[in-house]
Amino acid sequence: MSTVVFEHVPLLDLPAAWRARFPAPSSARVTVRIEEETEPTLAVPTETNALFGMWADRVEVADVQEFARKLRTPRTLREG
Repeated sequence: MSTVVFEHVPLLDLPAAWRARFPAPSSARVTVRIEEETEPTLAVPTETNALFGMWADRVEVADVQEFARKLRTPRTLREG
């Protein structure tokens, strides 16, 4: 990634659209940092993940909500 930095730039030397964003007095000096934009990385579809569906053939997980409830029950009934 490339970055260009201009330090101590008089506010009046900036483009009008940039100046409008600053509440500072016109005599102020600013630092301008310009960074190259990178393309956002796209998420990999879930189906291409090797772990996707690895429990699909498990009989005891047919009802996911009931399975999760059974897993959590010992924690919710724990005393102390």
